[in-house]
Amino acid sequence: MTHRFFGYGSLVNRRTHDYPNAAPLRIRGWKRAWAHTPLRPVAFLTAIPAPDAEIDGLAADVPDGDWSALDAREAAYLRAHTPEGAQIYHIPDGHHGPATDTHPILRSYLDVVVQGYLREFGPSGVAHFFDTTEGWQAPIRDDRAAPIYTRAQPISAEETDLVDHHLAAARAQQS
Repeated sequence: MTHRFFGYGSLVNRRTHDYPNAAPLRIRGWKRAWAHTPLRPVAFLTAIPAPDAEIDGLAADVPDGDWSALDAREAAYLRAHTPEGAQIYHIPDGHHGPATDTHPILRSYLDVVVQGYLREFGPSGVAHFFDTTEGWQAPIRDDRAAPIYTRAQPISAEETDLVDHHLAAARAQQS
């Protein structure tokens, strides 16, 4: 069994964890989408099997193969194997739906994700993240002033502008 995970959301931001041997990775056979589940009060990113798709993210080791801490962090997800030898967290089809007004995307969560993509993949990686993520029609709750997301990170004015630029380009529904 592999003892590496593949993160495609907040786990791309190394400020949210300290898992060793982290490195950028592109996986095949999965796409990324905003979704909600009754297990969480807000929308989050999930991976969806898609044979012709590819997404970038960060792979890292799970020390001593002890998945308990990471499984607790990713409690709403199940793990699946990827062809690249890492495990990916996802919500199976039929157990999630699109983000809604009552289950919006938190801007503080999105900021963390984009900050990670910027640091790992640069500005073109951020553009690729937006281009390869479905569900931008979801409502976005601006909680930057008082972040709800528990792993929120301080972001620079340049990072804020980058997020806002891509949200406008994606015609995201901002509140």
